[in-house]
Amino acid sequence: MKKGVLLCFCTWLFLPPVGLARADTPAYATNNDPTLAALVKEALESNPQLRHAWLDAQAAQLRVAQVTALPDPSLAVTQHARSPETRVGPQTTVVALSQKFPWFGTLSDRGRIAAKQAGVRKALYQQHGAELVRQIKLAYYDLGYIDQALGITAEQEQLLRHYETLAQARYAQGVGLQQAVVKLQAEITQVLNRRQELLRQRVELEAGLNALCDRPVHTSIPDVRPVERPVAHVDSDRLSAIGRANRPEVREAVLRIESRQSGVQLARRQYWPDFTLGASWGNVRSRPRAGLNRPAGNGKDVYSLSLSLSLPIFRAKYDAGVQEANERVAAAKAAYHSLVNTVDAAVRAVGVRLRMTDEQIALFERALLPQAEQALRSTEEAYATGTTGVLELLDSEEVLLEVRLGLARLETDYMQALAEMERAIGSAFPEERP
Repeated sequence: MKKGVLLCFCTWLFLPPVGLARADTPAYATNNDPTLAALVKEALESNPQLRHAWLDAQAAQLRVAQVTALPDPSLAVTQHARSPETRVGPQTTVVALSQKFPWFGTLSDRGRIAAKQAGVRKALYQQHGAELVRQIKLAYYDLGYIDQALGITAEQEQLLRHYETLAQARYAQGVGLQQAVVKLQAEITQVLNRRQELLRQRVELEAGLNALCDRPVHTSIPDVRPVERPVAHVDSDRLSAIGRANRPEVREAVLRIESRQSGVQLARRQYWPDFTLGASWGNVRSRPRAGLNRPAGNGKDVYSLSLSLSLPIFRAKYDAGVQEANERVAAAKAAYHSLVNTVDAAVRAVGVRLRMTDEQIALFERALLPQAEQALRSTEEAYATGTTGVLELLDSEEVLLEVRLGLARLETDYMQALAEMERAIGSAFPEERP
């Protein structure tokens, strides 16, 4: 029985916050990539750091009920060791009950502050979620570049082995040099070394993604296939407005301002007294019969009501409390203003990066890649007729390789810039297709 209870407790303890992950998932785009969508979903449901932020937000929400409740009442019982004599008999026991009441509006102010602070914690949770999505995307797109680079490298290896076969045939026929064969073999060795380095980088990225998803680091992630690149129309003013409205850091800053404004109102209420209402009962013992001289009301118990007020006469400390609360509001407003500037700067920087990367991709696709392919074909024809040597062939092949890898890197940079823009504006970037 004990083992079953312990198992149920452990199962509950490590369950992901599925309800919240679905309700407060940060907005993001997956560009119709099911693998990326699955990774992000798993990370949002399983990441331990995100779960920590969620539980912290839940704990903060429970503060509201605590700070809006009245203080516990007080019960006092007095048993006289030597009973005081009264006209109607000796008083033996007194029971007093009292309840303290803060000044009107104090509890509601405390509740508003606690609710705003809970909202701050929720915004922090959303920040963790947005940052987690960003990290997943950056690592995933890097993984996609590695897979593309591995494919390009494999094609390069096949091409070089084809050249090696041609060089060996020419050497066997006496029209080529052995040096050409050796150079091609050395180039193949460099390609193999590059492939090993890419595989090492892939293992590191795979382990990082698995750690973010809270699963074994050796879990295999399938090859990332490139998806159709979305077109990003960057309107900095519109995106900045979206960022000011949706970014979790901005919401947190606004809630901090509102919380501290409520703190000013609460500090001003300290000038007013708290009051305590009380009621008491005194047990009076009857006097023994003494002829006809019993007093009227003999043995009648005593009942009383009381009202007490605190005296907030040391106004200097209350003045300082109000001034402190106002300074905290000013500090929160300054932090908000700084954050808005940060949002605007991030949108501007990432927007420029998107535009420039898009222009570079167009340059590679329309000019550099066709030129490099044409140059390699021309060099291959010249090498086949013996009018050029292996060094020129390798140069052309290397140029094409660098162009293809450069294009793959630019496409990765573009997708990562989209992820950075999502993080900057706190919202999914519109998925527009060419």
